[in-house]
Amino acid sequence: MPPDTLPRIYLAGPDVFRPDSAQVFARLQAACARLGLAGLEPADDAAPGMAALQGDALAQRIYEGNVARIREADGVLANLADFRGLEPDSGTVFEVGYAIALGKPVAAYGVPPGSYAARVGAARDCAPDGQGVLRERADGTMVEGLGQRLNLMLARSVGIADSPEAALRLLAERLGLRT
Repeated sequence: MPPDTLPRIYLAGPDVFRPDSAQVFARLQAACARLGLAGLEPADDAAPGMAALQGDALAQRIYEGNVARIREADGVLANLADFRGLEPDSGTVFEVGYAIALGKPVAAYGVPPGSYAARVGAARDCAPDGQGVLRERADGTMVEGLGQRLNLMLARSVGIADSPEAALRLLAERLGLRT
């Protein structure tokens, strides 16, 4: 299949912030190509004239470029690894939600094994209340305890795999491709 007719996969995740982001995206794009997919990296620095922009103008151009790429894509591969805390990158979570709202399949990787509640309970001062519900001791906030690897809205809307390659295979299957 010619490259311009391959199913397009938007590559979402905080990898854009890494000093080796070009190499990370090259590896993800190569993994896409091995499955007959075309990887679309975020538009954070790809548009003409981006280098001259700053502040709000740059932020708006990045937002518009990434939303356009998600609309163009046939599916989304999302790195939902913990980012600066116990949750995935909020921008990536937005991109996942946007893709889901558009009816596009999303597969994720980078999610630690085990339940979200277990990770929060290990990292924060938590204890079960009288009904067995895990709560943060400081303010009584409930920790979602449904056994999911992430908050249920993410865990139930995306396919979670243990590696980018496995997530891409899941996406290829959801797009009706043989892998």
